[in-house]
Amino acid sequence: MDTEKKIKFIPLMVPSINEKDINAVAEVLRTGMLVQGKHVAELEKNMMLVTQTTNAMAVSNGTATLHLALLASGIKQGDEVIVPAFSYIATANVVEIVGAKPVFVDIEIDTFNINVSKIEAGICSNTKAIIPVHEFGLACDIGKLMQLAAKHELIVIEDAACALGATENEKPVGGFGNFGSFSLHPRKSVTSGEGGIVTTNDDVAAHKIKVLRNHGIDPDKTSMEFIAAGLNYRLTEFQAAMVNSQMERLQQIILYKQELAGIYMNELQHPLIKLPIIPIGKNHTWQTFHIILQQPVNRDKIIKELQKEGIGTNYGAQCIPEQKFYKEKYGLNSMVEFPNAYNSWKQGLAIPIYDKLTKEDVSYISKIIKKTIEKC
Repeated sequence: MDTEKKIKFIPLMVPSINEKDINAVAEVLRTGMLVQGKHVAELEKNMMLVTQTTNAMAVSNGTATLHLALLASGIKQGDEVIVPAFSYIATANVVEIVGAKPVFVDIEIDTFNINVSKIEAGICSNTKAIIPVHEFGLACDIGKLMQLAAKHELIVIEDAACALGATENEKPVGGFGNFGSFSLHPRKSVTSGEGGIVTTNDDVAAHKIKVLRNHGIDPDKTSMEFIAAGLNYRLTEFQAAMVNSQMERLQQIILYKQELAGIYMNELQHPLIKLPIIPIGKNHTWQTFHIILQQPVNRDKIIKELQKEGIGTNYGAQCIPEQKFYKEKYGLNSMVEFPNAYNSWKQGLAIPIYDKLTKEDVSYISKIIKKTIEKC
């Protein structure tokens, strides 16, 4: 059985795309109506339902959602924005792009989410916003964070790129803060290849985003009237159609991934593996199953050895202040100032979890990971 399994390669991720999704794309292509029409509008309605928000704007990618939220919030040069030290680098890049300064805060090692108790130390008179990340599909302590933000009158932009369908106390992420940001990248539960959704309950902010995503055109006018210097962040119709088709089985995808995660939790028990923890009241969507390999295990060597075994793995996210641009610009000592973020980056391992995996695949992956750790 092991020999047969080794013949095929198990990639880190395979998108949840079926023939129905493909047919939805083909149907749109045949119409010739390809940009921001009825399918995009339907996707926005679907997202409002899932996130329980009053506005959702589909755009070209997940980074664009954060950029637009910052622009709509008026974040500019001289402002500071709190961000977690461990995330995909786009979380900090967008802050730099609008001329503001990202102020890094360490994470909790058990959840990989921003440590809310450490945020207040990073707030000063220039702080205007917080971008908490719901890392790997698990809601951060967003309720506590919102209380802190209210105390200091800060804008909250939830980076929920990985977390469509995640909840805290049964309330969906993306509806707690001033803005929610979702990605439709191929590693997400539903995908358009590239794409993103901004959510908000603020109608004025939603109007600003609708203007900015489409060259500055007033969306309320029938004529083409340019009222701002905007961008081209539109989503195509065929991308939206593909996501709408997938949205019909979003909960099914999440529930199955939760079953797979349960297998990992049981079968990856090992003294050199630190498993993630799910706090009470959270619904984890498992965009990534991320473990910490304890010292003296060499994570990079494990990745190479697992590749030889036919299993695709990688590190899960970056310790952002340790990346070349940020290290040279800010000169922070991540090992001392952000030890959990640093350890999660250097010793973290993202392993396969998606709805095209079988439960037998997950058991096999668990077995090979433990065997490889023992060998190395």
